[in-house]
Amino acid sequence: MSLKGKSLAAAAALTLASTAGAFGAVTATAANAATSPCGRNCIDIFSRLFGTHAGPSFVLAVSGSGAATGTPIILSPASNLNPNEDFTVSSEGTVNEFYLANLVTSALDLHYHNLYAYEIQYSPSGVDSGQCVGVGSAAADGTKVTLQPCGESSKTVWIVDAFSSIRGHYAPLINGSDVNFSQPYVLNYPSSGYPTDQPRPELQTWTLQKFSNHSTASNELFSADFGVLP
Repeated sequence: MSLKGKSLAAAAALTLASTAGAFGAVTATAANAATSPCGRNCIDIFSRLFGTHAGPSFVLAVSGSGAATGTPIILSPASNLNPNEDFTVSSEGTVNEFYLANLVTSALDLHYHNLYAYEIQYSPSGVDSGQCVGVGSAAADGTKVTLQPCGESSKTVWIVDAFSSIRGHYAPLINGSDVNFSQPYVLNYPSSGYPTDQPRPELQTWTLQKFSNHSTASNELFSADFGVLP
């Protein structure tokens, strides 16, 4: 499904949390993680915990092999040989456009209608799987992030919270199933985990954590780049 018909190449020229709230590359020189078959269309999502000026050390990945519904989402060492790190933007548009497509609720539209939202599809070696990053039940503290069928519900929609962005480079990603609008549920990397731990820590949703200086917890801040690792 395409809400606006935008190209990924155009989206890649924008920052994740620019003033327009678009989802894209942090810098033109940042390292990337997609495999060659997925190429420039692949989006590489990483946490502020493990991002550097030279590029991310770890990126979003599917745990194990296959594309079954319920497969956990983890962070994995950035590599151009790992198709489990291949994702594409399946749908993009404002929250209002997702609402008009019957993919989010009117309450979500009321609170976030001008923010940009996305579906992130698992596309190993550039082949669409029909499975997107999402949750199997309504987001709450500790809800596991897994592969879920694309385009069926708000559970696979992620809203870029531009209001909580850090210098236009990192922003929280609010899950579309959210009903806690004063303190939304966002993508979260377990603060006690490290991507090479065994078993691999799984991403989850958690209440947006803001501090007294209005900053956001680093494990709830994410950014993205496009393309193949050199």
